[in-house]
Amino acid sequence: MTAFLGELVGTMLLIILGDGVVGGVVLKETKSHHSGWIVITLGWGLAVAVAAYSVGKFSGAHLNPAVTLGLAATGAFAWENVPAYWLAQFIGAFLGAVVVYLHYLPHWEKTEDKDAKLGVFCTIPAIRNPLTNFISEFIGTFVLVFGLLAIGANEFAQGLNVLIVGFLVVSIGLSLGGTTGYAINPARDLAPRLAHFLLPIPNKRNSDWGYAWIPVIAPLVGGVLGALIYTSLF
Repeated sequence: MTAFLGELVGTMLLIILGDGVVGGVVLKETKSHHSGWIVITLGWGLAVAVAAYSVGKFSGAHLNPAVTLGLAATGAFAWENVPAYWLAQFIGAFLGAVVVYLHYLPHWEKTEDKDAKLGVFCTIPAIRNPLTNFISEFIGTFVLVFGLLAIGANEFAQGLNVLIVGFLVVSIGLSLGGTTGYAINPARDLAPRLAHFLLPIPNKRNSDWGYAWIPVIAPLVGGVLGALIYTSLF
């Protein structure tokens, strides 16, 4: 139960801070409006670090079904614990999205751009092409999980490795995120997308369910292969 709550709370914090920075950049009449992609990528990297620092000692801070599945595929995590971790991550991500909705409550009506409002919650590809979008999400998550295992193989001062993981996420966002918005995390995309669908957001568009499978399946495949290839090489 402690691990379950750790993953739930950690993923909720991840989404509050991660979707929160997107809301600050894209929603109208915020003080951070139009502050740009670098702000978003830095905000997401810090979100990962803060969430992992907060719950790492309780659950290991997977905060991502692709990470959980990749670790299970290599034998580093028990398969029987995967469903509970996934459930906690999806619940936490949904709750985090609700908090973001409440935080920006007066700004939804001020924002005319329906894509921007959807983009606070989930990813939208820059150029819609299922194959290349899948490849982008696959590569991003492959680098994430491969990088996590590589970082874990190094010795750092106590607690510093979590900050390095945050930098890894910033790097992925800056270098690879411009194509799809780098979900690289099924819970981070699917649960807030569901929140967008259910919440009474003024003048919102559809939740783009036709695209929703890509930021779920591609990260799972990329995460497993990233973990398997790292462990086979090293």
